[in-house]
Amino acid sequence: MKHDADILIVGGGLNGPALALALAGGGLRVTVVDARPAPARAELGFDGRAYSLALASKRLLSVIGVWPQIADKVQPILEIKASDGHAGSGAAPFFLHFDHAEIEEGPMGFMAEDRHLYAAFLAMMQAAPNITLLSGETVTAQSIDAAGASVTLASGKTLTARLIVGCDGRTSGTAQRAGISRSGWGYGQTALVTAVEHALPHHGIAHQFFMPQGPLAILPLPGNRSSIVWSETDARAAQIAALGDDDFLNALRPRFGDFLGEIALAGTRFTYPLNLTLANSFVAPRLALVGDAAHGVHPIAGQGLNLGLRDVGALAQVLIEAARRGEDIGAVDVLERYQQWRRFDTTTLALGMDSVNRLFSNDNPLLRLGRDLGMGAVNALPALRRRFIRTAAGLEGDLPLLLQGKQI
Repeated sequence: MKHDADILIVGGGLNGPALALALAGGGLRVTVVDARPAPARAELGFDGRAYSLALASKRLLSVIGVWPQIADKVQPILEIKASDGHAGSGAAPFFLHFDHAEIEEGPMGFMAEDRHLYAAFLAMMQAAPNITLLSGETVTAQSIDAAGASVTLASGKTLTARLIVGCDGRTSGTAQRAGISRSGWGYGQTALVTAVEHALPHHGIAHQFFMPQGPLAILPLPGNRSSIVWSETDARAAQIAALGDDDFLNALRPRFGDFLGEIALAGTRFTYPLNLTLANSFVAPRLALVGDAAHGVHPIAGQGLNLGLRDVGALAQVLIEAARRGEDIGAVDVLERYQQWRRFDTTTLALGMDSVNRLFSNDNPLLRLGRDLGMGAVNALPALRRRFIRTAAGLEGDLPLLLQGKQI
């Protein structure tokens, strides 16, 4: 049977394009269906959205050709400091301090703006002869049979492929149409996301303040700017989100503190309800899920996109190696290799982030004392601290070749 593509990717955020480029690099034909108008998104000015990229993710982006286009636009993360905090008193002395100088590989990670990342992905996809990008299109139906998979678009067009990959987020329509259910729960928290300018330099240091209502992350961006991920209870977040910009800053300042001097808004404000959601299967016949479509985690450690790129690396390696052996890349036994590789890792990390959030998002003095002592012990033991740093950099575990910086 002649298919329109080998793999049809539903979702054109960041994981979808990354997977398309990785697969195309292995000689497979890929079609990406993106509901958003791609050129308009690539041409946006800075809107405040940015991502934390672990060192291993940078390696993947280097291999697929994206990193050279953004290398001069990212901010290296040189240190990470974690501390307790209370509104009005700023952060307490940090109980955990990671310094990139303790590992040999370089910065633990990098902060990259959404607009730069997507523009680089778009340019690479448009230049790739075996990638077809359909932007402004949505999938309304999908079907699977022994010969392949097909999707119907809102425009009425039908596409066929050997495999469908859902990269379409936490409410994945691809998963729903395949009958894949989800497990998880809400946190009763909402993330307030924006960027601020500040008077003093951040020196490449990322801060995590653990407030009773939820964590506040202050993540360095190029220049005297930082990305803010501020978690509050749903009710309080709704009140803050409804404020004007000046009142929003007045609410942020007591939590942020004055260690970077005066602050001002530098981007649009966004809100995201926080929850844990895990697909009960990452695969089905002729179908696989990647990124948030497979696992949505709390942003407390900034691992969402990094987990997705690990999925990208693993699935690309499984499919390319299977194709080279002459196997059917949509067969269940091939896709199970991907699930076995990724499911335990993602579930373990998701539940770990869930536990950290529950442990730190409260004001119980006994819990605060116990966790601070525990983190202080980690900070005092060089070997254990180094292990945590390597984990933050994405260098631990069974890494796919792309995340080792190697071609498949």
